[in-house]
Amino acid sequence: MKRAVSVFVITLVLWVLLTWQEILEEGIPPFAIGVLTALIATAASWKFFPAVSIHPKRVIYFLVYIVAFLWEVVKSNFDVAYRVLHPKMPINPGIVRVPVTLKSEYGKTILANSITLTPGTLTLDIRDQNFYIHWLTIKTYDPEEAATMITGKFMRFLGKVFS
Repeated sequence: MKRAVSVFVITLVLWVLLTWQEILEEGIPPFAIGVLTALIATAASWKFFPAVSIHPKRVIYFLVYIVAFLWEVVKSNFDVAYRVLHPKMPINPGIVRVPVTLKSEYGKTILANSITLTPGTLTLDIRDQNFYIHWLTIKTYDPEEAATMITGKFMRFLGKVFS
């Protein structure tokens, strides 16, 4: 039951964050639609979410992770734009193996999606504790160094969230 309530609250908060301007302009109807949508989403999906305790530290680490992720996306966008617009197109594409220390399947999934959403990298495969990543500009073939460069911040924060 706690899990269902948590999913409902998170879904409703997400709805409000995405539609806050419309809620302010229109009043109760958009919020009521949000409550109904959150109830339907909760009824359909609450069993799929892990039964983890939502500790304030985990929430804080997740928020820090989101900020770090957005910062990396912005930096990578500028880097890829530079490489595309540069006359000689200085790229060195290839696939690297990156060892991952996360144990949680949810943590691994979020990490893989974060890598894929960051311009210049694409998670191709996950095998055991290794990710195979297409990297637009390979700086090293050493798995440990590549892990630090590609997943360093992400893995550290996600490890705290999903420990």
